[in-house]
Amino acid sequence: MVQLFSSFDRETITRKLQEKKYDIVVIGGGITGAGIALDAITRGLSVALVEMKDFASGTSSKSTKLVHGGLRYLQQFQVKEVAELGKERAIVYENGPHVTTPEWMMLPFHKGGNMGKTTASFGIRVYDHLAGVKKSERRRILSPKETLAKNPFVKKDGLKGSGYYVEYRTDDARLTIEVIKKAVELGAEILNYVKVENLLYDDDHNVSGVTATDQVTGKAFEINGRRVINAGGPWVDKIRNMDHTRNNKHLRLTKGIHLVIDKKRFPMEQAVYFDTPDGRMVFAIPRDKKVYVGTTDTFYEEEIIHPRALESDHNYVIKAINYMFPDVKITEKDIESSWAGVRPLIYEEGKDPSEISRKDEVWFSESGLITMAGGKLTGYRKMAEKLLDDITKGIEKETKTKYKNVQTKHLPISGGDIGGSKNLENFLAKKAQEGNNRFGWTLEKARELAKRYGTNIDQLFTYAEAHKEDPENPLPNSLYAELHYSIYHEAVQTPVDFLFRRTGYLLFDIDYLQEHKKAVVEEMNRVFHWEEERRQAYEEDLEKEIQDAVEPADWHDRK
Repeated sequence: MVQLFSSFDRETITRKLQEKKYDIVVIGGGITGAGIALDAITRGLSVALVEMKDFASGTSSKSTKLVHGGLRYLQQFQVKEVAELGKERAIVYENGPHVTTPEWMMLPFHKGGNMGKTTASFGIRVYDHLAGVKKSERRRILSPKETLAKNPFVKKDGLKGSGYYVEYRTDDARLTIEVIKKAVELGAEILNYVKVENLLYDDDHNVSGVTATDQVTGKAFEINGRRVINAGGPWVDKIRNMDHTRNNKHLRLTKGIHLVIDKKRFPMEQAVYFDTPDGRMVFAIPRDKKVYVGTTDTFYEEEIIHPRALESDHNYVIKAINYMFPDVKITEKDIESSWAGVRPLIYEEGKDPSEISRKDEVWFSESGLITMAGGKLTGYRKMAEKLLDDITKGIEKETKTKYKNVQTKHLPISGGDIGGSKNLENFLAKKAQEGNNRFGWTLEKARELAKRYGTNIDQLFTYAEAHKEDPENPLPNSLYAELHYSIYHEAVQTPVDFLFRRTGYLLFDIDYLQEHKKAVVEEMNRVFHWEEERRQAYEEDLEKEIQDAVEPADWHDRK
């Protein structure tokens, strides 16, 4: 079986994690931890990172999937944050144009709405200025007629026009894995399904590492480091509870859900950012053959590991859709799938969920545990830069070594080294044609995979060639190539890892998933040789994820 070089060999990485003393040990494999690992390894620091579940399995696969500057934060006078996030959008895009896409966003103005035409126009202009938006992407103000020409489904009653500006749509889970893969390529030791059980301390009661358990093998071991960084997202307070010192800061979790509708039912091609009668803002965003809409924003105090969309959440978003797009008349039966995610916000007394700042903060405990709290997907690289600028100075004094300054501003992530966004279309066209010529993939499928994997598509082609030597294999050639690439180069351990986070089929092509899920499980079993109990557990986990995606959780709770 073709395997090329496995980037995530558990036995080798586990051995190295025990043998070395690292400059940086990162707890958490979401986008925050991934960004820290990449920044640190490019400076010349040694890096270990462990994630208790799969990479991006928490907040980083369940966002609104936008790298955006936070236009609405101007209403809260968070000018500095808007300026920084706005500039970061272009950096994230250029470093990974295969996983990030400019998306023209429409902001409709209606009589009596929360945002008037004059106010919105001024706000978007300030936004463009703060974010350093390039000339071709600066905002325009559209008349009612121009607005309806771009999106005929927008509510016509009281329509006064719209703002038209650029945001950036991304695949959040794939952005995370591409950042992690780049850090691994450069020498970081990184593993998923490794749970930190406790913190280690030296004789002076300073944090000096972690004890961890490999959830796949059951093996317990220690990882030693000069600095331990808690990047656990919604779990950062649980990690801090292991420490013997804490400050008075803590997280306040909120839940957001999104609904997915087929374009045959909601044939919308123009993204819209709109206000609702209760004063919230909601996105409706086309993605391939679907449109997804969200998000809600409610305080969340239940189990972090698996937040679920409830009937009331569905009803809220459906009501918002029908308010802004009244001719569409969406009902629950039109919802193909959904997802729910938890946001780790920093607690602010007396504020509603939507009012709490998305800013990031770094907390240093007396023991030396470093916690990165809050923050947004967009700011992951800058958050890491600021943190490493700070802590590298202390490590330099201890090691008597000079490390590099930040290297990530113009560093392509894995799959992104195509010479910048200007070369993307030529690259996609070339690879789509190659996939069609060599394997008979449709141009649409081949382009989809080139966009998903970027320059790593060439490795998929190698696995696709191997599939041709296995004519009895029931998997489609392209899916076989995706699966084997993801197993050997993206640390996939379970069917959910692959079908949800690496490919998005569970959310955005659930019919394709249903057709091939059995063959995917069989092929993974052929590779991993699971014992029967583990195989059954993975199959049950997949069915549970599918069930939670296709209907509100409290529906099947009542059954």
